[in-house]
Order: sequence, then C-alpha cells, then structure tokens
Amino acid sequence: MSVLYSRITDLTALKKMSLAELERKLGFSNGIISTWKKSNPSIDKVEKVANLFDTTTDYLLGRTDDPSIPDKPTVTEADLDEMLDNARSFDGKPMDDHDRALIRAYLKGLYDNK
Repeated sequence: MSVLYSRITDLTALKKMSLAELERKLGFSNGIISTWKKSNPSIDKVEKVANLFDTTTDYLLGRTDDPSIPDKPTVTEADLDEMLDNARSFDGKPMDDHDRALIRAYLKGLYDNK
C-alpha cells in the first residue's frame, strides 16, 4: 500500500469521513482513491486532498512526517529596502525612483500572497 493512500485513510478516519465522502467533496469519481494504493494520481488531485485537510502534498506523499503547513515567509519594509539597495538596473547602474517603486510593489505583492 502506498504512503499516499495510507495517509489519506488516516486523515479521513481523524475527520470521521469515508473515502466515498472525500471523493464526493472533491468531485472525484467513485472509488478513485482506492486505486491510489498501487497507482499514482495526478498532482492536481493530491493538491485538492492536501487543501481539504489543510496539510501539504509533501506530507501526503511521505516526504515529511510533519502534516502542518509551514508559516508563510514575512518580509518587512526594511527587508524590501535592503533588496532594493542591492539591486541594479540591467545596465549595472542604480535604479531610479520609478523603477524602485515598481520593484517594491512587485516584491510586496509576491511575499504578501505566499
């Protein structure tokens, strides 16, 4: 039996849910999860299971024994300033204020959405 199948059955037992209920919740075909004992599902299906149980795909796949989702990285304004102080334009010159503002907005959005 695969680690993936074993972890999913453990999680469904903890939630007092059957595999059939899980499949219905996720819109999977009936009995598909049982086939995962010996075959590998698509990654999008594994991601859906991980999201439903608020865990990681690495946990489901046996790459880690920690089911918790790591804290999202935080970036302070000082971190952004340091990144921008060390950045240069493509020609090697320091960036102008307009470029710094664009890059700052991009980096802030990137880190805020992780």
